[in-house]
Amino acid sequence: MIKPTPNPPETDLTSPYESIESKRLNEAADRALDHYLCPPGSVPAPRKTRRMYAVTADFKNEELLVDACETLASARTIVNDFANLIPASQRRTLLGIAQLIMLGELAVNRVLDNLQVPG
Repeated sequence: MIKPTPNPPETDLTSPYESIESKRLNEAADRALDHYLCPPGSVPAPRKTRRMYAVTADFKNEELLVDACETLASARTIVNDFANLIPASQRRTLLGIAQLIMLGELAVNRVLDNLQVPG
């Protein structure tokens, strides 16, 4: 039987740190990558360390309410989409859950509407 593809080429299983020459080549490659990817004197932009799901005291009420509203809207969409995939007897239960989620979403939206945002 003839194979449709040739055998893969033989690979050298030596470590890049096995010989002095390969060690120097690997160090040169690392220096080149550092030169182009991390220029000297450049400082990466500081990352924001705030985490939305670690609810701390420094979050504003408006931020938390907006996130809660979006989470409830996503949950309602997931439940409605999933309800179309299951039998009718179980669908009623999921649609009831979707209505409860929608009521929670409406309550959060009302709180957002009534929220006085400081100037």
